[in-house]
Amino acid sequence: MSETAPPHGFPDSEFEARTARAQAIVAAHGFDALVVCTPPNVRYFTGFDSQFWESPTRPWFVVVPAEGRPVAVVPEIGAPAFAATWLERVESWPAPRPDDDGTSLLAGVLDALPRRHGRIGFELGREQALRMPVAQFLELRGRLRDLELANGGPCLWEIRMVKTPAETARIRHVCRLASAAFAAVPQLVRIGDSEREACRKLRIKLLRRGADAVPFLPGISGPGGVAQIVCGPSDRMLQEGDILFFDTGATYDGYFCDFDRNYAVGRVDDAAKRAHEAMWRATEAGIAAARPGATAEQVFEAMAPICAAAGSLGNNVGRMGHGLGLQLTEPPSNMPGDATVLQPGMVLTIEPGIEYAPGRMITHEENLAVTEDGAELLTERAPRELPVIG
Repeated sequence: MSETAPPHGFPDSEFEARTARAQAIVAAHGFDALVVCTPPNVRYFTGFDSQFWESPTRPWFVVVPAEGRPVAVVPEIGAPAFAATWLERVESWPAPRPDDDGTSLLAGVLDALPRRHGRIGFELGREQALRMPVAQFLELRGRLRDLELANGGPCLWEIRMVKTPAETARIRHVCRLASAAFAAVPQLVRIGDSEREACRKLRIKLLRRGADAVPFLPGISGPGGVAQIVCGPSDRMLQEGDILFFDTGATYDGYFCDFDRNYAVGRVDDAAKRAHEAMWRATEAGIAAARPGATAEQVFEAMAPICAAAGSLGNNVGRMGHGLGLQLTEPPSNMPGDATVLQPGMVLTIEPGIEYAPGRMITHEENLAVTEDGAELLTERAPRELPVIG
C-alpha cells in the first residue's frame, strides 16, 4: 500500500505508441481518420486535461489521421495548452462563435486528408455521445458530402479497451489508495452519523491518501441491505441493524477505480450475512473466470448460478461488471449476449449483486487487470465477513 505513486502525465512515447496502435485499428475499420471531441478520448490521444470541460459553450476537436500525429482543432482559449502537448499542429478559432464554432476549420482539415476509404469515424456508438451540437454535426456532414461521417464507436472502444502498462499502473494505484481508505471506515464512521456525513469522512480520507478527485461516491444504508445503489447520500442516520454501502469512483491522473464495500452497522441479521457471503463467493468465481480467451458473457455465467442459489429475486443493475479506465464505466459488460473476448491489458470490474429480500440488496465489486496468466486483482480483496461499524 505504500508503493510510490506513478507520476502525473505521460511521456510523448506513450502517446506515440497509443496513436500507432490506434492507426492500425483505424485502417482495419476502413476509416481515413477519427474525430473525437469528448474529454476522455481527447485526453487519451493528447494528454490534454482541463477543468474547463465543465463549460459547454465551446466544442473541441482532435483529428486522429491514418498517418502522423493527431491534429487539434480547438478554441483559441485552449490553443496554448494544446501547443504544450506532444501535438505539432494546433488549429484554432476565436470561440465562441455560434454561427461557425469551428465548423469551417474542422471541415478544412478533414477535406485535406489523404483519402483511401472516404470515411471519417465520429463518437456515435455505444456508450458515447458527441460533445458538439447535433446541428453542427449535421452541418459538417452537409459540407463534406463526398465523405461519409460514420460511427467510429466500435473502432474507438477496440483502441481503448486494452490498456497500456502505464494506464494500468494509474488504475492499480488509485485502487490501492481507495482500498486503504475503505479499510479505515470502521474507525471513521459511527452509529448515528448521517449517510451524508459518512460520505464526507470517506471523501476526505480518499483525498488525503492521494486521490485527485472523487466524482462518484454513493453512500446508502438500509435495514439488512439497500434498496438501490445509485442515489445518495441522504440525511438518513445510520441505525443498528443497517447495512452501509459505499461505492467509489475516485481518480488518479484521470483514471478511475470503481468498487464497493459493505459494512454492518452494529448487529445485522443472519439473512444479510448469508447474502454477503454468497456475493463474496460469486466475486471469487468472477475473478477466476476473467482469463484471456473467455468472453464477458462467460464471466457473468460464472457468477450467475451462485447468485441464483442464494435466492436472488433479481439484479436490476442488468450486468455483473464492466470495463474501467478513463471513464467510470466502459465496455465490455459482463452480461448475457456480450461476446467480447477478454485480452491481456483489459481492466474490468467484477460486480455480482442480488436482491435477496424485497428492498434488500447486497452487491460486491472488485477491480482486476486481465493478464497473460489470468487476473491480477488491483483492489485489496473485500473481507469475507462484514466489517462492523460501532
